Amino acid sequence: MTTVLDTCRRAAAVKQEIGTLGTNKKNAALLAIADALEANREQIKAANELDIEAGRKNGLNEGLIDRLTLDDSRIDGVAEGCRQVAALPDPVGEVTEMKVTPNGLKIGKKRVPMGVIGIIYEARPNVTVDAAALCFKAGSACVLRGGKEAFHSNQCLMGIMRDAVASCGLSPDILNLVEDITHEGANVMMQANGLIDVLIPRGSSRLIQAVVKTATVPVIETGVGNCHVYVDASADIDMALDILENAKCQRISVCNAAESLLVHRDIAAQFLPKAKERLDAHNVIWHGCPETCAMLGDGIVPATEEDYGTEYLNYEISCKVVDSADAAIAHINHYNTGHSECIVTRDYFHAQKFLDQVDAAAVYVNASTRFTDGGEFGFGAEIGISTQKLHARGPMGLKELTSNKYIIYGEGQIR
Repeated sequence: MTTVLDTCRRAAAVKQEIGTLGTNKKNAALLAIADALEANREQIKAANELDIEAGRKNGLNEGLIDRLTLDDSRIDGVAEGCRQVAALPDPVGEVTEMKVTPNGLKIGKKRVPMGVIGIIYEARPNVTVDAAALCFKAGSACVLRGGKEAFHSNQCLMGIMRDAVASCGLSPDILNLVEDITHEGANVMMQANGLIDVLIPRGSSRLIQAVVKTATVPVIETGVGNCHVYVDASADIDMALDILENAKCQRISVCNAAESLLVHRDIAAQFLPKAKERLDAHNVIWHGCPETCAMLGDGIVPATEEDYGTEYLNYEISCKVVDSADAAIAHINHYNTGHSECIVTRDYFHAQKFLDQVDAAAVYVNASTRFTDGGEFGFGAEIGISTQKLHARGPMGLKELTSNKYIIYGEGQIR
């Protein structure tokens, strides 16, 4: 097995090759990857089945099994994601903000590749393809380290992609998978200064915080999703029910799924029984405040402080009745993870206050939180949802995976 440092060195050795590759060649390789994934779907599903069997044997919950699964639809989806990335404008080489200073210097910003991007993630094998495609189009080599739960799937996917890149006359070392899935191997990757230019963790809070605390290479922090739906006093009830059901139940295992429901007191008695009936169809477990418990009766689990801060990734939801939009905003800003938040309202001023005051990467009025996604935002595949406030925030597409350098044209000026 190749060591972690050797894998990083191979990536660093080819970063100039990918960094200077023209758009047409990059797009051709991405299309070759998409075709190869579809052509080898049976091989992918066989490898994935090994991971699913092991996951069930090791007690993974159904939310994590869902994240792990690669069926025909998801294979089609990751292949289509590669084609979408190929169709996107290439950010590398874009020059912006060109200006002329009083002494005649022409100064502009040019978008350039990061170099080598490292990504550490958990049981989401589709991330292996999404991340590789985005890093490739952004002109960077990548070093990917998935979780042990998806080891066979990731190995298979990376082998197919490397072969596709090689068939286009490019070095397969532009795309790399770390096969050492021990904690020690992860620590080596986190401290590969001079080889990895930026590291992106994607997964649970525990994983992300471990990377943030251990890494000595620069980190772009992505976040877990304790996302809320707030149903305001003036909300259209049918719209609120549709949004709640979609945000909570359409796919439970993703970071933009709703984990908490807030309801204005004036509409709670009318809305909550209908909401429970809607979510009962999915066997959702409710963790409710005393008023929620009183309104909905038996079967509601009394909510704890911990519940309001929990990303369940399961058919569970916390619920609280609040007195005002201000109280909802205060609750959200206290418990949320800075990911995606929604208000359902017909009150323009409450909507604007929510947009202005809620501290999150994506804030919605009358729409499901499930739209926080690179594909839905028109970015093609995404590398993750950044909840920090520095280099990138929200869905991270191609531009967020590049850096800038200043270019200056002179005519002999000296200072």
